[in-house]
Amino acid sequence: MANELGYRTARDLFLACPAIARDMKSPATGQPPLDFCRALLAGRVPEEAVTFCAYLLPERAAVWWGHECLSNLAELLPDRDVELLALVQDRVGAPDSPHHQAALSNALDLPPATPAAWIALAAAWHNPGLNMLSTGFPAAHAVNAGILAGLARASLADRFAVLAAFVEMGIQMVEMEA
Repeated sequence: MANELGYRTARDLFLACPAIARDMKSPATGQPPLDFCRALLAGRVPEEAVTFCAYLLPERAAVWWGHECLSNLAELLPDRDVELLALVQDRVGAPDSPHHQAALSNALDLPPATPAAWIALAAAWHNPGLNMLSTGFPAAHAVNAGILAGLARASLADRFAVLAAFVEMGIQMVEMEA
C-alpha cells in the first residue's frame, strides 16, 4: 500500500521522478522511502539523504524545508541570502500571490550562486518568465543544491550533526505530508 505521497518504495520515487538519478548515485531499493532515507543518512554518502528528501517531499513542502534548513544557518549566510529567505517565506505562505511571485522572481540573480538563491529559484520554479521547467530538472534539484550549499558552510566538526538534523526535519515533514 502506498502512502499518501504515492510512493510505497524508494524505487517508486525513482520511477516517478527520473531526475533524481542525476543527483544521486545510490541505487533505489524496495525499502519504504523513509527507511531508505535513514539508510542513506547512515551510509557512505549521507548527503544523499538530503537529496532523497528534496525529491520525496511535495514541491511546496520541499521549498519550505529548504527555507527552514537555511534559516538555521542564517549566521553563516550573507545578508542577501537572508533577504531571499524572507522572500521565499512570503512566497510559500501565499503561493498564489502575484506580488510575492514577482518580488521573488525580480530578486533572483541567475545563475544561483548562494544557498538561498537556490531555494529562491525553487520557490519561483513555475514562473513562465524563468522557463525552468524546460531544464528537465524539478524544483527538488534546486532545493537539494541550496541545502547542500548551506551545509558546506557549516564547520567540519558540526557538519554531520547539522546534516542529520536537516534530514530528520525532512523526514518529519514527509510524515506530516503523508
